[in-house]
Amino acid sequence: MAVAAAAVLLYFLSASMAAAAPAGDEVVHLPGLPKQPAFRHFSGYLSVAGGKHLHYWFVESQNSPASDPVVLWLNGGPGCSSLDGLLTEHGPFLVEDDGVMLRENPNSWNKIANMLYLESPAGVGFSYSDDGAYATNDTEVSMMNYLALKEFFRLFPELSANPLFLTGESYGGIYVPTLAERVMEDDALNLQGVAVGNGMSSYEQNDNSLVYFAYYHGLLGSRLWARLRASCCRQGKCDFHRNPDANCSAALAEVQDIIYNSGLNMYNLYAPCPGGSAPRRFSVERDQLVVRDLGNVFIHHEWTQMWNKKLRGLASSGSGRVRLEPPCTNSTPVTRFLNDPHVRRALHVSDDALDWNICSSEVYLNYGRLYADVSKQYLKLLAALKYRVLVYNGDVDMACNFMGDEWFVESLNQEVQVSRRPWLYEDAGGRQVGGFVKEFNNLAFLTVKGSGHMVPTDKPAAAFAVFSRFINKQPF
Repeated sequence: MAVAAAAVLLYFLSASMAAAAPAGDEVVHLPGLPKQPAFRHFSGYLSVAGGKHLHYWFVESQNSPASDPVVLWLNGGPGCSSLDGLLTEHGPFLVEDDGVMLRENPNSWNKIANMLYLESPAGVGFSYSDDGAYATNDTEVSMMNYLALKEFFRLFPELSANPLFLTGESYGGIYVPTLAERVMEDDALNLQGVAVGNGMSSYEQNDNSLVYFAYYHGLLGSRLWARLRASCCRQGKCDFHRNPDANCSAALAEVQDIIYNSGLNMYNLYAPCPGGSAPRRFSVERDQLVVRDLGNVFIHHEWTQMWNKKLRGLASSGSGRVRLEPPCTNSTPVTRFLNDPHVRRALHVSDDALDWNICSSEVYLNYGRLYADVSKQYLKLLAALKYRVLVYNGDVDMACNFMGDEWFVESLNQEVQVSRRPWLYEDAGGRQVGGFVKEFNNLAFLTVKGSGHMVPTDKPAAAFAVFSRFINKQPF
């Protein structure tokens, strides 16, 4: 009788969920799938202040959608689409190399959670603004993301009491904690925790640690390292971030050249560069200037600012002359899939939306980076003593390297609960070391062994294990 009663309850919960969800946004037939999924998914727009329309794609949990957590996912950039996270990292279906077919992802995060993928800010992916203006900044984006969350729960009120987790990657290291700072003040949102993968948490820590990372991994050589130590370090402390010494700047320019322009994959040091090594950060292809520069390292250097200023005018002209393409990343399959007219119709994409690109040059080059460090936001979350916080990093990423995020976490000066140790997970070969973890009060720093910037792509089983333990509040 208990089983029967539970089944009846689940039926009514599912029925009420179906009744409340916006029927016009449901994706009833997605091209490219050999078989349509058993779970429901929705795609449409969350309209927020200023005539901005943020595109979302929401996939219900394959487990218990009525009670499982709602997990927001934000890719970074700034200016890159979260649909890349859905279709190449941890969504229920991944794009095949032909850009036409989809395949099932056995490690999809929606196996255990309701996943909300938000294209933010306006100008990214299928998101748009009525006035066509896409200059924005960290503070405005956090507010628009907060308003989008509120609109989502207005459309899906049956999920408003479910546990809510905010997650993201890369520049999501800024997006997520600044959004969490707003969400934690709203009692109507059941925030339970935040998780950031390979996130930009501190420019200074990231810049300083990257030079050590490059040297320790054999990229710099002893002669360049000696020059760096001599010109950038004083009294045992090295400043590779904003050092005014001309000799230090010259040495750092060589480091920059090695990391960006020598053909290495900055997102995964030990992975090949798709399409072959592409040493130029800028090239002209089919009458477009293609920018392959999403690195956050040395972001304050004057020459980087100069390049951004020159490119900004082209991007703002709306001429389509600038395309932003992350280095050593093959975005062709997902771009082809999402720009298929049948797919756009299936996803209810507005006619006002432009062609889908993995990143928006206009957003990226006109973006106001207001936070060089997000320790204040983390400390505010931790002071509440009720949110679970996870910072995780693939340990061979050079865009946001693990040392910088580990230093950032250590700088928060939280009480250690579990000393740094290996963490384990199961894969086809049995029990494996997934990386290392150190735990503090409500805070953990975790590495994923052998993974680069996009952990769910490089190590899908390990990433799913981490995600499952995080949202279920289990030990790592």
